Amino acid sequence: MSDLPAPGPARFAYWVPNVSGGLVTSTIEQRTDWGYDYNRKLAVLAENNGFDYALSQVRYMASYGAEFQHESTSFSLALLLATERLKVIAAVHPGLWHPGVLAKLGATADHLSGGRFAVNVVSGWFKGEFSALGEPWLEHDERYRRAEEFIRALRSIWTEDHAELAGDFYRIRDFSLKPKPLGTAGRPHPEIFQGGNSTAARAMAGRVSDWYFSNGKDFDGVTEQLRDVRAAAASAGRTAPRFGLNGFLIARDTEAEAREVLREIIAKADTEAVHGFGAAVRQAGQSTADGTGMWQDSSFEDLVQYNDGFRTGLIGTPEQIAERIVAYKRLGVDLFLLGFLHYLEDVEYFGRRVLPLVRELEAQEDGPRAAADTAQPTGPAVSGARR
Repeated sequence: MSDLPAPGPARFAYWVPNVSGGLVTSTIEQRTDWGYDYNRKLAVLAENNGFDYALSQVRYMASYGAEFQHESTSFSLALLLATERLKVIAAVHPGLWHPGVLAKLGATADHLSGGRFAVNVVSGWFKGEFSALGEPWLEHDERYRRAEEFIRALRSIWTEDHAELAGDFYRIRDFSLKPKPLGTAGRPHPEIFQGGNSTAARAMAGRVSDWYFSNGKDFDGVTEQLRDVRAAAASAGRTAPRFGLNGFLIARDTEAEAREVLREIIAKADTEAVHGFGAAVRQAGQSTADGTGMWQDSSFEDLVQYNDGFRTGLIGTPEQIAERIVAYKRLGVDLFLLGFLHYLEDVEYFGRRVLPLVRELEAQEDGPRAAADTAQPTGPAVSGARR
């Protein structure tokens, strides 16, 4: 297993606004709509502006500024059928889904979309949803144990003719799923994403997931998480999962304009909703064995974007943002999961102004690297050669 970043260009995903309230908990104007007509238009726009993935959010009841919600798997399928290339990731909760039922849905969605369905396994932070539905609420590390079993069951059902699992949470007995999802080179089943910042989440990602999603992080935070996830994968004898990073992107023609947008978002924060969300997520993460759960060190300002998206620092001019994206890619980030204030305008601006600069910077970095990789020194290493 190599610790070097995966080759190839940076990839981009966006948060699907299938939940009302936008991507910041603020009364600032957000020209974004949670309905299907808007989201269908957005999905087509996104795939034509450089986005590879879209992630449909999952909430089951009103909470913290999100009064209305469309269910993630059905909404994802609708977006898949409205697009041609975009891969859509449906977020799901173990405990509210059975892995066999999701496997069946995922196989059908994969066939209907030509192999573009993916899933994000969310261990859960909102106790109120589970309580309202009469489902037991597990403490933090137990939720991750259940999520790991869920992923093992899902992968087994998708890839084996007679799936078996005797776990603490799920029992699969000689279960055969037909048809299987569409398998292709490098993709034997729909991609499995997983989030979480805690030690338990990082270890689980290293053992079972295809992708690890991080909350917003600076360079040091990303470096620490990459180290831990890769170490867990090495201990499990498997290739490390690819790394996705959350970020709220504010690109404007000048840095002053972008900073003013951020200032206004925070100044107009829905204080009651932000504090309520903060209390809920800290309760969910405080039960970690070592206190490393998600949002444990988030400030009020961080929580205004509910996945710490401001921390990633994708705020400024197109040039500044492109340079920062490539710096994260250099560390090992493969995918950037982005949120926006005004989706249609900001996604188009990203594709027109930011993405070309990212590709230019990548080409500049890849040129010297490719030249070094193709060099064929004989005898001792050539002085100055890249190693």
